[in-house]
Amino acid sequence: MSVDSSLSSKRILSIDILRGIVMIIMALDHTRDFFHIEAMTGNPLDPQTTTGVLFLTRWITHFCAPIFVLLSGLSAFLSAKNKTPAQASTFLFKRGLWLILVEILIISLGLTFNPFYNFVILQVIWVIGWSMIFLSLFSRISFKTVLIIGLALVFGHNIFNLFPPPSNEGMALLLKVSFTAFGTVVPLDNNHLIGVFYAILPWTGIMFIGYGIGAWYKKGFQEEKRKRNLIIAGSLTIFLFFLLRFINLYGDPSPRKDYHDFLKNLLSFFNVSKYPPSLQYTAMTLGPAMLFLAFTEKMNNWFSRITSVYGAVPFFYYILHFYLLHSILILAFFATGFTSTQIVQVPFWFRPNDFGFNLIVVYLIWIAVVAALYKPCKWFKSYKQTHRQWWLRYV
Repeated sequence: MSVDSSLSSKRILSIDILRGIVMIIMALDHTRDFFHIEAMTGNPLDPQTTTGVLFLTRWITHFCAPIFVLLSGLSAFLSAKNKTPAQASTFLFKRGLWLILVEILIISLGLTFNPFYNFVILQVIWVIGWSMIFLSLFSRISFKTVLIIGLALVFGHNIFNLFPPPSNEGMALLLKVSFTAFGTVVPLDNNHLIGVFYAILPWTGIMFIGYGIGAWYKKGFQEEKRKRNLIIAGSLTIFLFFLLRFINLYGDPSPRKDYHDFLKNLLSFFNVSKYPPSLQYTAMTLGPAMLFLAFTEKMNNWFSRITSVYGAVPFFYYILHFYLLHSILILAFFATGFTSTQIVQVPFWFRPNDFGFNLIVVYLIWIAVVAALYKPCKWFKSYKQTHRQWWLRYV
């Protein structure tokens, strides 16, 4: 990613720092899915049954997907500055198609380890792919169009929670995939299913807003003004979250509940819907992200140098961490006494419901995986900086 000289390398570094933090935390949730004893049978966000530590372990990962999608939109704007509108649009369209294909063939396999693709899982890379395709179309119209559509999608998509789904099966499925999907399973035949876990358009709205924020990084845009804009936007977004959560009428399909218990009420207050990303969820996660960008403009220390390595090659890291985690899962599967007759499971092979460890083991595996991927990510970051093959633009 190259940027105009009016932006310092530290500014771009701050984006990579945030993206790197997101990638590191994201791996915690996937490690929990594979290795925690209650991951397949319990809900870590249910105030009635969870613990504070388990809730926090799951809740902190809520910040990952929306920030990553936001930064994908911002990066798309920065990348477009070095291309003609036609070139930028074409690249986004092709990269979107490529990401959808990667989600189906490579990432879903890394998640399930099912070589027959009996269960294809569609998640964040799937919606980023579609969002890039839509961005490739609407960015040709105007920057303002992209921003208005993004805000409309983020602020307005929860309206669909107020009405019953259409009776027509085709229209109901289209609505689910576009706006309300969570665990929508579509059978292709008797042996093959597609699980749509991320509704497309609410995430498209987040990417479009990220594209809009990119305007604050244009040539000649003053650093202090950019910082002020990020602080104001981030603060107002956080205020919106608290306001909507207190009012408790709009912006999330799961209103907070009163448990007559302080801790449970606190957990309920922050237990907002990710699937699809509600307005309250989006405000809760993106507000702090914008403040982080504002206050890390000049960060340059050991922490920034480490996290920016992961943030510079997120796609590479994302794919590798699934395959590494699942390979470790196979070793743990056999080491704990399970046999080949128990391999085939839904949705993850080698992951029976009664398999798993406590949170301490989960955290140790997470730290080990992140540490193990540092050197490969550092190597690939250097490779991308010193090579110009066309395919590097897609990974």
